[in-house]
Amino acid sequence: MQDVNYRFQFDDGSAASFGVAPVGTAGDLPSWTALGFHQCPNCPLSVAAVPRCPMAASFVPLVSAFGARLSYEPVTVHVESRDRIVTKTTTVQAAVGSLMGLLAATSGCPRMDFLKPMAHFHLPFASEDETIYRVASMYLLAQYFVCRSGAEPDWQLGKLKANYQELQQVNAAMAARLREVSERDGTLNALVLLDLLAKALPYSIDDMLEDVRPAFESRQDKEIE
Repeated sequence: MQDVNYRFQFDDGSAASFGVAPVGTAGDLPSWTALGFHQCPNCPLSVAAVPRCPMAASFVPLVSAFGARLSYEPVTVHVESRDRIVTKTTTVQAAVGSLMGLLAATSGCPRMDFLKPMAHFHLPFASEDETIYRVASMYLLAQYFVCRSGAEPDWQLGKLKANYQELQQVNAAMAARLREVSERDGTLNALVLLDLLAKALPYSIDDMLEDVRPAFESRQDKEIE
């Protein structure tokens, strides 16, 4: 995955910078990252084998930096990657949500593994339509590789929809963690924004893909019809 760095600049002159980096050891992490603390009901990990929740551990820097921030507070964000710099002035919840999605996908959480290709080609501040388009494209490319390997591909997106339904349970449990450790709603509402998409996608993806279908129809296809 390419290196991505988020730089936050607040109106009060304070600033913060984050990249995607390995989390610390269990002894360095706060107690709220313990796997058994509000563990997701669909978590496949065991406390004995994995003492810390991978996703919670990846969020520790965000909670430290933004746990006392209000969700609607303005912030200017510069997102730097190998190929481009994206700058946007937005709210804390939108800015943190963009980085939170990237950290979650690369955290090592088994329920997030299907989003790794999205993280590999990270697009900051993607709209809902852009995200659904990218998710569907990513998943269908994955099914192409499944087909190439001789296995049965899922062209109907059934597993993708199921993955997002599982993701809703993860978000609910993670929200319970954040409520207990955040002074204000900056990080919590960032997660809420991500969860809104997770709730909508299984039901809206078919309609959205029908909306973009004309863009994939060539004039020759229409003449044949």
